[in-house]
Amino acid sequence: MSYETAVARMYELGHELSGTPSHKFDLAHMRTLLEALGNPQTCFPSVLIAGTNGKGSTAATLASILRASGLKTGLYTSPHLISLNERIRINGEAIGDDIFARWHGKVDSAAERLVAEDRLPWHPSFFEMMTAIAFSHFAQERVELAVLEVGMGGRLDATNVIDPLVSVITDISLDHQKYLGNTVREIAMEKVGILRASGTLVTLPQSPEANDAIGNTAMQLGARAISAVPYVPPVSPASERYLESAVYRYPLEVRGERIQVETSLVGRHQLRNSALAVATAEELHRQGFQGITPSSIERGIRETRWPGRLQVIPATAESSEIVLDAAHNPAGAWALRAAITERFGDRAPVIVFGAMLDKAIAEMTEILFPLAERVVVTPVDNPRGATAQSIQDAARRTGAELETAASPAEALHRARELTRNGTPIVVTGSIYLIGEIMRELGIRP
Repeated sequence: MSYETAVARMYELGHELSGTPSHKFDLAHMRTLLEALGNPQTCFPSVLIAGTNGKGSTAATLASILRASGLKTGLYTSPHLISLNERIRINGEAIGDDIFARWHGKVDSAAERLVAEDRLPWHPSFFEMMTAIAFSHFAQERVELAVLEVGMGGRLDATNVIDPLVSVITDISLDHQKYLGNTVREIAMEKVGILRASGTLVTLPQSPEANDAIGNTAMQLGARAISAVPYVPPVSPASERYLESAVYRYPLEVRGERIQVETSLVGRHQLRNSALAVATAEELHRQGFQGITPSSIERGIRETRWPGRLQVIPATAESSEIVLDAAHNPAGAWALRAAITERFGDRAPVIVFGAMLDKAIAEMTEILFPLAERVVVTPVDNPRGATAQSIQDAARRTGAELETAASPAEALHRARELTRNGTPIVVTGSIYLIGEIMRELGIRP
């Protein structure tokens, strides 16, 4: 089977969050599939990361620290910007086309056999297939540690079949209410489903509702809770600075040694994500991964790359500065708003915006659009994408000057026309929009 055919067959399964009402999330189905593949998930130790915002950045930072510590590291994240391969990486390298196609063929054949034998009621979903491919690849390549990002929720997510050395919970807010619940507490209860009896949890204080759900569940399970607070620097001009080069620098004490953190993952929320990664790395060291040192933590953070998250494209003779950020819910929009204010001050950017129809578009536009000199809205090439008209309708109360474009490429072209005086451009609303703009700019993730 060719790579192109494998990808096409994956997309025929529908979007990873889609499904008919009869197709309920069920970890028993995932375990049946993995058993037919030889239980690859048991062949490597892992860290499992859940949360609403920041779990991808935390996973990428932790994986970079582990690589810098000399460990062969697998990283499984979602969604992707441009290519499915981005979701499955070993030591920073995405799975190759031929390898992906080969594993897809094996997993797909196993799935079809299980359905034919009535051991599965239906073919595994897009995300279940991706997860099985990732686990199989990591097992064959004998990764020494895998960092796994939960796709959605936690309790019933396909990744939750593993037995993690550490469970990490990032910031929790409203998102995916159709699947996870209508309150922060309900959503938090789904996220804490990644905890294990007598396991280890790394997290940070957050909203009272989330804290209550996390704390009570940890106590009920007898889990050991580790706070990442010691690794969050105080927010002050002396300890935290957003430089012209779009890099944060601040001192941090790790294991009694002072290191200098330097990260290109900008935005104050990233200080929390980095702290979670450091606290997890320290716990892994305590569990026996002796190659993790203060210096490898320092180097790993410095070498972390996580495209499309407050990524700054410098100005050129042809274009103003462009900031790409996959803020896809109100909490992400607030974080982006703070970063825009910090970076640009009183300079109002032109915002290019596209979103998924099932997102809180009205809330996101009310947070971001008042900052803009002008907004260009565009549909995204995705079955769940909101139309430009639906975004306009949702944003009526913002009072922002809006215009529409037929595609992300056209929206970027129009934004550049509007910013010939050096006004910055901010592209946001959906990771799929970011991917399309990156493709247009010729940027590889």
